[in-house]
Amino acid sequence: MEYQGRFLTDKHHISIAVLSRNQDDAEFVNICLRDAGHAAHCLWIATSEDFVDALGEESIELIILSVDNYSDDVRQVIKQKNDFIPEVPVIAIGQEADEVSILRVMKNGACDLVSIEQKARLLAVVNRELRAYRMECALNNTLISTTEYRKQLHDYMQNSSTAIAYVQEGIVTDVNNAWLKLFAAGDKGNVVGMPLMDHFREESRTAVKGALVATAAGKWQKGELLAAKSNKVVGDENDLELSFQLANLYDGTHVQIRIDPPAHVVQEPARLVHDALERDPTTLLYHRAQFLERVTKRLKHKPKSGLYALAYIKPDDFSEIRRAVGILDSEEVLVQFSEESRKQMHYRDVAGRFEGTAIMALIERGNERDAEAWGKQLVEHIKNHEFTIGDTKVKLTCTVGVVGVSDAFSTLEELVSAAAEAHATGKDYGGNTAALRYSTDVDTRIKKHDKIWIQRIKAAMADNRFQLAQLPIAGLRSDTRKMYDILIRMIDEKGHSILPSELLPAAERNNLMTVIDRWIIKSSLEFCKEHDAERVFVRMSRQSIQDSSLVDWITEQTRSLKVDPAKLVMQIPEQEAAKYIKDTKAMSEALQEAGVQFALEHYGVDKNRFQILDILKPNFIKIDGEVMHSLMTDTTLQESVRLLAQSAVERNIATIAERVENANAMAVLFQAGVHFMQGHYVHEPEVILQEPVQITTTLEAVGSR
Repeated sequence: MEYQGRFLTDKHHISIAVLSRNQDDAEFVNICLRDAGHAAHCLWIATSEDFVDALGEESIELIILSVDNYSDDVRQVIKQKNDFIPEVPVIAIGQEADEVSILRVMKNGACDLVSIEQKARLLAVVNRELRAYRMECALNNTLISTTEYRKQLHDYMQNSSTAIAYVQEGIVTDVNNAWLKLFAAGDKGNVVGMPLMDHFREESRTAVKGALVATAAGKWQKGELLAAKSNKVVGDENDLELSFQLANLYDGTHVQIRIDPPAHVVQEPARLVHDALERDPTTLLYHRAQFLERVTKRLKHKPKSGLYALAYIKPDDFSEIRRAVGILDSEEVLVQFSEESRKQMHYRDVAGRFEGTAIMALIERGNERDAEAWGKQLVEHIKNHEFTIGDTKVKLTCTVGVVGVSDAFSTLEELVSAAAEAHATGKDYGGNTAALRYSTDVDTRIKKHDKIWIQRIKAAMADNRFQLAQLPIAGLRSDTRKMYDILIRMIDEKGHSILPSELLPAAERNNLMTVIDRWIIKSSLEFCKEHDAERVFVRMSRQSIQDSSLVDWITEQTRSLKVDPAKLVMQIPEQEAAKYIKDTKAMSEALQEAGVQFALEHYGVDKNRFQILDILKPNFIKIDGEVMHSLMTDTTLQESVRLLAQSAVERNIATIAERVENANAMAVLFQAGVHFMQGHYVHEPEVILQEPVQITTTLEAVGSR
């Protein structure tokens, strides 16, 4: 007998089996549901045999058993039901339902016992058990679907040409066939359960480990690729690009690593021949003519930030190397020397074999000091490197001459000559050094050049043609906070932006920086107030370090603008701070007493120079950006950064990495414990003040400084 109605808000009918010798019990259930506006398909079952038939033929969602009018007891009904549909609930009904009888039927397997006098309770219990049953069915279906999805995913993973591995706490938990093939691992037994780091060379391990930790912490940016070198790849293809993402598997959270197969680009034979003709066959660097052609093209365009510098690199006393290994094998030494020099360059740098054993490179750096620091790092690297020729191991040193590119040089010839002169100066000091030095002739040209710049700077002050740009500082250990490194731009008469590397050296040499510094500070405070920034970092020139009135002026500005002075961080290059240590100490103490924070920027890591930290007690140190391009592969440098970060934490100093340009550097810094980073990897500098604040200092005052 079937009855129709509506059940709850569900549009589907309920399929209910009512077990009773008395058909009135089925009618009772039907009336209860119908009066409540519910829909049901009620199947009256009078005997145990009918019940077995119904279990095999009908789709039943709920069983209601009359304990007063059925031949089998609860235990027997449950046993029969479990052979067909164990998950379907059983509700018992009877004339009476006290606590003792309810407990008894529940112990025997029923979900509840309801008195036929309690229609409202029967509806509530039916509602509860049906909802629980349907939720269980949905969960089971989900688990089945999930199991099938995992199986499909596993099959896809195994058949994929992309090498895939799952890693948990640094241990490989699963890999696919492409991974085994890529790393020549044989079978899974040789990989699963082993440390992931075993797959990679030592110089790549810190970056890989940092990427794993950053991914697990939710700090790895989607789509970023990490460059790493494998120590198990078949053939010469040991340069790999790894992508990382979190994966939730049945036993917890894993990190999935994917390595796409290399895209083999077939070059036309004519192109291969053309490239070969452009490069020196020994060093594989550009021939002199091709190098100079590229330098000429590059110098027609200003760098995005910083400046270009020309470096003249040459091994010291190469004749001694020839005597040690022979004339023929000395070429192999030059090959290795060129390769080691190339490794120390940025991807934007361009290098060529200039003459004999000399290499010349056009490098892009933040300023002349950065270019000189790069030269010193190259000198140190070559000095410590061991060159292997067969069974013979030799060492050599080199000298690097560096000159910053500026309008002071009217021709490329003058620029190249200046770089060669800087190298000669380094040789005069005994070699094994990097020299940034100008000849008298160059100094004379710079003085003439400065006269033009002084006029342009003063005109820009009078016409209010200065702008600020902000470079965001991102958090490595915590969520990103609104912290910005503040840069300055000057707009020329034609509306073009002039970078600080062009205007500030001339301003510094001609005592214009105190006025410019104060404009930057005031404008930065206004930006801080308008954008609710947590920190703004502002550079302080040597002249401002020695300006005894600066701190009182800053206090007046923060008070009038109603900006918390702790939001302002005045920063000084470490070399400048060390050179003028007394003035810097007095300034840092005065700043911190006024509530302004203090930072050392361009902080080197080549030595354990912690004494200056104890003297100046800065709130922040910025790790020299020149470190970044060697950091990914230089394990000694990685350890130095780690020790610096650790020492800074012990002194309650926050660390910021400068000029971070790729995911590899970010991963190494994360692993080393550095707190923050800035650079093109985080964000390009953006102009933030289109209408600059008027510089109130008079030009007469500027001229009197």
